[in-house]
Amino acid sequence: MPYFRPYTPPADPTIVRDLTRLQEDMRSRVRQEPLAAEPTLIAGCDSSFPTPETILSVFVLLRFPTLEIVEKVYSTSVVELPYIPGLLSFREAPNVIMAYEKLQQKPDVIMVDGHGIAHPRRMGIAAHLGVLLDKPTFGVAKQKLTGNYVEPGLTKGSISPLTDKNGDLLGEVIRSKDKVNPLFVSPGHRCDQATATRLTLACLRGYKLPEPTRLADHWAEEFKKEVR
Repeated sequence: MPYFRPYTPPADPTIVRDLTRLQEDMRSRVRQEPLAAEPTLIAGCDSSFPTPETILSVFVLLRFPTLEIVEKVYSTSVVELPYIPGLLSFREAPNVIMAYEKLQQKPDVIMVDGHGIAHPRRMGIAAHLGVLLDKPTFGVAKQKLTGNYVEPGLTKGSISPLTDKNGDLLGEVIRSKDKVNPLFVSPGHRCDQATATRLTLACLRGYKLPEPTRLADHWAEEFKKEVR
């Protein structure tokens, strides 16, 4: 997800402490597991900040594996939490949940523009949303947040592991298109790495981004015109 990061004074230490504790509690609830069944509906989720004070969150619901659009919804609201490194999910999640609730049909799995467990405290926005919604989620990010990797091959479908300093797997680095910068794919909640990688590859249609998050990003730009 593209983040608006204006200068803000240091956050209240009490807020940081309380949110960090809550994040640690949510982390203990994260489960990595295969999907119970092959999805028939997959959603793409994206958030952006049209202004420093407002957030816009979008869900695009697609049939799987054809990837035809079923629904697209959005929500906007005032941002109530300052930007705090490592805790951005708390800034985004309330509005994302409001957008999700507008969907007439609910997805079997959600692809989030952002990170899953590939986060310094293993609780990126995809994992955060998965726990709050108790839905299978995974993250597809355009930039690395944490971890180490060897650049994958230059051809589409090349993959290399993303690991922490102990060598534990955080995600996979995927070349989604020949000779373009790779994507960083990691499981969120109720999803494992194999599933996250497989669905990402299955949703590629010639662009760098897989269709669920590509279309969510596209419609975010369109919906911004309605709220300006």
